[in-house]
Amino acid sequence: MTQDVEMKEQAAPSNSLTSSSPSTLHHLKEIASLIETGAYAREVRRILRAVRLTMALRKKLKPSVLSAFINFALTPGSEAHTRLSSYLPKEDEHEMEVDTATSASQAPAKHSLPELEIYCYLLVLIFLIDQKKYNEAKACSSASIARLKNLNRRTVDVLAARLYYYYSLCYELTGDLAEIRGNLLALHRIATLRHDELGQETLLNLLLRNYLHYNLYDQAEKLRSKAPRFEAHSNQQFCRYLFYLGKIRTIQLEYTDAKECLLQAARKAPVAALGFRVQCNKWAIIVRLLLGEIPERTVFMQKGMEKALRPYFELTNAVRIGDLELFRSVAEKFSSTFSSDRTHNLIVRLRHNVIRTGLRNISISYSRISLVDVAKKLRLDSVADAESIVAKAIRDGAIDATLDHANGSMLSKETGDIYSTNEPQMAFNSRIAFCLNMHNEAVRALRFPPNSHKEKESAEKRRERQQQEQELAKHIAEEDDDEF
Repeated sequence: MTQDVEMKEQAAPSNSLTSSSPSTLHHLKEIASLIETGAYAREVRRILRAVRLTMALRKKLKPSVLSAFINFALTPGSEAHTRLSSYLPKEDEHEMEVDTATSASQAPAKHSLPELEIYCYLLVLIFLIDQKKYNEAKACSSASIARLKNLNRRTVDVLAARLYYYYSLCYELTGDLAEIRGNLLALHRIATLRHDELGQETLLNLLLRNYLHYNLYDQAEKLRSKAPRFEAHSNQQFCRYLFYLGKIRTIQLEYTDAKECLLQAARKAPVAALGFRVQCNKWAIIVRLLLGEIPERTVFMQKGMEKALRPYFELTNAVRIGDLELFRSVAEKFSSTFSSDRTHNLIVRLRHNVIRTGLRNISISYSRISLVDVAKKLRLDSVADAESIVAKAIRDGAIDATLDHANGSMLSKETGDIYSTNEPQMAFNSRIAFCLNMHNEAVRALRFPPNSHKEKESAEKRRERQQQEQELAKHIAEEDDDEF
């Protein structure tokens, strides 16, 4: 009798779906139970964990698995069940029979929670985006947003923030991002009234991205300045906010603030978010060049960024040398790359910096040089242009020289000792301010057990607390490596 049972169990794995789908479906059911527990206990951290676990299963999602899970999580015949089932492609009869047999082993929930309903919307939406079915994804995301407007539960906020992101992504992929701007503003107002701070963070970033996509920098700055301020709840959303703020500050010619925001966004971004860190570094390099700084070579040699930052490395080399002709050739050679990165207008601004750098090198090399030779070395069109550029550089303090209009020459003054000026003190002061700011942020992020100074904990409570701290540290590490 046992041999017959063993033969049946060995024959079952012959179907590829049976060997893979039940494990994925089992994990989804465990995630559903975690969401259910978090909803009843009102623990948002459990739902955060469920979202992270879902991202790990993203590549394993299949129509058969999703239909089986929807039958398990939602009441058959309900509006959400009917709508979500219509978005999934139909499988062949054999696979559907396997799914039916698998899902029939456990009865569906009699009263589905709103959290589980929103989670099912999220699963189907992720699957449709991965399958590049963007029109169906738009319809699904719009239906999920309409459902979210009627839910005012703090345990839904984490799932809602994810749906907001994919809702905007669907319309961006189809080129219809301007259509949802009004809806995003309405959702941001609703999230503000409901004190949904995570939703406010996500929606503010989506609105900034929406405005910047169409080069509406003034409107983006007005929205950002009038949006409510609060402590950041998500590291990923905070990094995005810093990146968008850095882009706005760059366009507004506030290069110092832009550099700080972009470098901080690149530093705080997770290691797995390579594309985001590449974009931050591209804009940071341009901003530093506009400030007159030359980025270190190590910036261009970061792991995984060498190829992406190669055009900016050659551009930096041209600016460092001060060769206007080389700068033009590099700008023409990589014009398509700069246009796709939306940095072409900033690179046009760099022309003046290239001329000033070349002029500074000339003033250091020559104590006296004619303006005709200056025009030749800088490859300018006329001597009058060279004279006006030299005069402006002297007025701005870029070079320490004088103009001899009678003889048509530039007289450079002797360079003094830089350590006799305030430059070292200013550089040292900026480093100290950076270290103190980092220390203050670390102190604000510290967490202490409640009433630790009033009562002495027993050995058992100490073990429980240490175990909870270890789980918390593990969750935070997983959150940093989550999909960016």
